[in-house]
Amino acid sequence: MNKFVQEKQEGFIKSIEFFVKEISTLRVGRANPSLLDGVFVTAYGVKTPLNGLASVSVTDARSMVISPWDKSVIKDIEKSIVEADLGLGVVNEGDKIRISLPIMTEENRKNLVKKLNEKMEEARIAVRKVRDEIKSAIEQAETDKEISEDEKYQFIRELEEEVAKKNEEIKKLKEKKEEDIMTI
Repeated sequence: MNKFVQEKQEGFIKSIEFFVKEISTLRVGRANPSLLDGVFVTAYGVKTPLNGLASVSVTDARSMVISPWDKSVIKDIEKSIVEADLGLGVVNEGDKIRISLPIMTEENRKNLVKKLNEKMEEARIAVRKVRDEIKSAIEQAETDKEISEDEKYQFIRELEEEVAKKNEEIKKLKEKKEEDIMTI
């Protein structure tokens, strides 16, 4: 791997880690606290992650309970979960919030796969942005006579191979998640 790709390797890693985090919020028919990872609650004048204001526990395969540490923010938590539009049933029980996951229908599953494909495309775009930065650096190095034209083409070929590997990794992650979504 050439020095240009090595310098920006962190960008590729972050793109894939972000994709993994994003797809973990897609529900697959069973309750999982990570479904609520993307929920931010405006409380005390500040946007705070839900897990910073309450504990989330799974009660059974299709429900969770959110117990806020400060009961005064329960309405804010409820509002944020509803606004996140995760397709969850939200019931405020006064001192806690009960979340229920509706039964997954074929239509729900297809919509989730559609969202999954959108998130995959976002990840690929992020990888392409990193690739473009590296390619610009390689071309600039050739312009500045730091590398020869032959080295430039070799480095670009190595870059494209690395990008292909990252896109394949994203595709495999997507296929595994799609299989989880479509499994009844």
